Amino acid sequence: MTSSDHAADDAEPTSALRQERPETRQAAPPEPTSTHAASWGGPDSESTDWDSGSRPIAGRRTSSRGRPAHRGGLGAGLVDVPPVPYRDPQSAVMRDPVVAEHKRFCGNCGAEVGRGSDGRLGPTEGVCAQCGAAYSFTPRLRPGETIGGQYEVLGALAYGGLGWVYLAQDHAVADRWVVLKGLIDTGDETAMAAAVNETNILAEVEHPNIVKIYNFVEHPDPATGTTVGYIVMEYVGGQSLRQLAIEHHRQAARPEGLPLGQVLAYGLEILPALGYLHSQGLLYCDLKPDNVIQTDEQLKLIDMGAVRRMDDYTSPMFFTTGYSAPELVTEGPSVQSDLFTVGRTLAVLSFEFAGFSTKYKTTLPPAGDVPLFSRFGSYYRLLRRATHADPGRRFVSAAEMADQLTGVLRETMALDTGKPQPGESTMFGAETRTFGVDAVVAEPGDGAPVPDALEVIESLPVPMVDTDDPAASLLASMTASDPQAVIESLARAPHDSIEVRLRVVRARISLGELAEANRQLQAARYIAVKAAVPHDWRLEWYRALIELAGGRQKLAHAAFDAVYAELPGELAPKLGLAVTAEAMGDYASASRCYEMVWRTDRSYVSAAFGLARVCLAQGARDDAVRVLESIPPSSTHHTAAQVAAIKTKTRIGTASVAERDLLDASERLERLTLDAERRATLAAEVLEAAYGWVCSGGNCTEGARVLGCELTEREVRFGLERCYRALARLSTRTEQRIALVDKANAIRPRTLT
Repeated sequence: MTSSDHAADDAEPTSALRQERPETRQAAPPEPTSTHAASWGGPDSESTDWDSGSRPIAGRRTSSRGRPAHRGGLGAGLVDVPPVPYRDPQSAVMRDPVVAEHKRFCGNCGAEVGRGSDGRLGPTEGVCAQCGAAYSFTPRLRPGETIGGQYEVLGALAYGGLGWVYLAQDHAVADRWVVLKGLIDTGDETAMAAAVNETNILAEVEHPNIVKIYNFVEHPDPATGTTVGYIVMEYVGGQSLRQLAIEHHRQAARPEGLPLGQVLAYGLEILPALGYLHSQGLLYCDLKPDNVIQTDEQLKLIDMGAVRRMDDYTSPMFFTTGYSAPELVTEGPSVQSDLFTVGRTLAVLSFEFAGFSTKYKTTLPPAGDVPLFSRFGSYYRLLRRATHADPGRRFVSAAEMADQLTGVLRETMALDTGKPQPGESTMFGAETRTFGVDAVVAEPGDGAPVPDALEVIESLPVPMVDTDDPAASLLASMTASDPQAVIESLARAPHDSIEVRLRVVRARISLGELAEANRQLQAARYIAVKAAVPHDWRLEWYRALIELAGGRQKLAHAAFDAVYAELPGELAPKLGLAVTAEAMGDYASASRCYEMVWRTDRSYVSAAFGLARVCLAQGARDDAVRVLESIPPSSTHHTAAQVAAIKTKTRIGTASVAERDLLDASERLERLTLDAERRATLAAEVLEAAYGWVCSGGNCTEGARVLGCELTEREVRFGLERCYRALARLSTRTEQRIALVDKANAIRPRTLT
């Protein structure tokens, strides 16, 4: 546990953080029914959630009692997250431990209590006027007091919905710093039950990103004599994500979220911790920026009071408005409701989220209203899936969400830094081949402005086989690659296998049998519905391929978009979106998607050629050349890219070709290693462009040469003659040889010999 400061609450943070702690609410216990695991309902009572305590002060590691520095994996090697110094525990003790009046509520009925009037302060102890229950907001433990025979209290750190939090020293274990967590109201049976629940849960949890519990001790309340239980926990000396967001706001002097890369890095630390709890049959239920602490380069989840077992239908349920899933009260918590809170936490930290607990209590603002969403569409889609109104449409697990979040982080950092951030996909194989290379260098009007649909289908990455599928081992052992052979090999495969059906779909598409491919896809969809996975993204992926093969670009585009919505961190659906947008003439969308793919991972060379095509379609010739230049020498398509760059420099109307284009094309060609015929052909194209430029009145720089020829009409004619005669010698067809010789004779300038 840690502490913070009232001053942090009084700052002007982003609107989502400005709201003085969204209320943690307690739902009535559920009654199991025959149709649902639990039915939640009844009036909700309210209580304040765990709050922070004293002014953040950068501490020092001064004693063996302090926790040693820890360097975690925060940022996954993709982004540098500023470390938060470990804080001297003694500096964290509250100087004046008082619960703010606006946070005082009756633990029994939720009514306001302890409020002042006419300028007078309200009492910190008393009786609720509405229900008659006693309340107390006064710390029970005093500095210097020892409880459990070994824990010396130094003072209060913070307060929250379940009680005061104190700093103490454990004299039985090397005087280490510990945190004692007790109750605000010892008469609140619900709070007591939650505290006991937290103790039991924490005793079973062991994860580096979750606060540790050391002990549970009891101590008599000095005012009532009632025995009070205290959880003994580790001291985590850092700052909460809420504090970090507020500090960032102060420094920026304007309402803005934390850098997106930093926020995504936080998500990658939080999700494994939640995944661990889920693997233990536990749900966290109340994730929010207040409940995550950063120390050095590590995050820890704190405040486990809302944690519950997945099969627990009787314990009180605590959650925070603005972060909790809409179905929580009616259907109860689940893995998906936990992931909903992750999405909301990321959203609150990353942008100025006005109305997050009111107008947009369980939804996101329109993408057009948030500049961050317009710039990083994949992040918007990640949040949209994580916070979907239907729990069945959210991520299946913390691991799946983390996988997609990693992809979004790679893309974000690539777009931000200009440096590729490649990574292996767990959903798709690598790009099998490169499509659209010839379409870049196609002359206007020769009928090949975009790649052939079948070429695209055969080149796009292939979805990974689900290892849990009943036919997974059979598919892994298959050696047949011919489509007809694949169909015959799978004739006796299990009929309840989605993977078998999808493999047959792909084979039928390759054979042009689209009606049968569609029939097999419908059979796969039926199997998915029976298996309770009706939204399997692979069904949309193969629907996109069928529509693409059938020339229905808009339908294919919509299907690829559906896959993108499910897998916002994957590059394959973005590549599909790009090529279909290009075919529809939507060059802006195509350019955006091609660029996202190419800037993130340079192994997707199809994206580079696609981006070059789109640039040319929009008249941005220099941009197209720059894209082609970015294909690295290590790529098998580097030479093709250079050839395309040369053709791009010289093919577009002689009036638009400049001297620098001719010189650049000449230098590129001279550096390339090509066979004789290809070199002569390309040299002829460059010299033809030079000839057109000279004849149109171009004024050349003194001494400028293109492929060894001075930029004069006479010298360029001689150069073209040599190219045509070289091509004639290399030609194997008589008619072509004669035509080339005639061209050489026609272009040769007049001479005396």
